[in-house]
Amino acid sequence: IQIQKAAKVGVNPEAYKKFSESQIGYILGDTGRSFVVGVGVNPPTRPHHRSSSCPNEPVLCDYSAMQNPGPNPHILTGAVVGGPDKSDAYVDKRDDYVHNEVAMDYNAAFQGTLAALLHLKS
Repeated sequence: IQIQKAAKVGVNPEAYKKFSESQIGYILGDTGRSFVVGVGVNPPTRPHHRSSSCPNEPVLCDYSAMQNPGPNPHILTGAVVGGPDKSDAYVDKRDDYVHNEVAMDYNAAFQGTLAALLHLKS
């Protein structure tokens, strides 16, 4: 959205656009690890998300489901996880909600940036 505003007032929109594209590339795995479930290079398989971590019924969805070290039984294709720490380290561990939770704030920003970049190309 800020890219669109910059483009309208002539404030070096190309620099903002390139930065946005680099961030989208980073999130999708340009550096060897995607932070989008089911998409890109080496994507997360254990997002901190109750519904995707639970087995199918009639198996109970309890604390043991969250502690299961395997991939989530249900893939949240397209969901962005929290991502790496300040040292750029990331561990695909379900109980690390800080780095592995999927939440609306970063997913909305990701989708909004993609929409703005597509709009600027048209």
